[in-house]
Amino acid sequence: MGLGTTAKKLQKVTEMAENVYQRLNELRTQISEMRETTGETQAAVDRLETETAEIRALVEAIADEEDIDTETIIANAHITEAEAKDSGSESESESKVTSDDPQ
Repeated sequence: MGLGTTAKKLQKVTEMAENVYQRLNELRTQISEMRETTGETQAAVDRLETETAEIRALVEAIADEEDIDTETIIANAHITEAEAKDSGSESESESKVTSDDPQ
């Protein structure tokens, strides 16, 4: 009976090892796919950054020809965006205060 129990335990350990090995192979495949996807994403980001720089250069050249101050326009856009974020934060704070009131 001792040998039968040992054989069952060895069989169970062998099955567990096979499962671990299979899972490791799956993880290797997933990691390889992630690396490939990351590389593709980086290439796309690089292309978009280059394209954005080209578009910006064209817009600035056109703005210079038309005597448009791009720096002022950009600064105003940032101010407007910051104000919108601030007013959004204030609205959230006010709604939390009113929702906490037990009235």
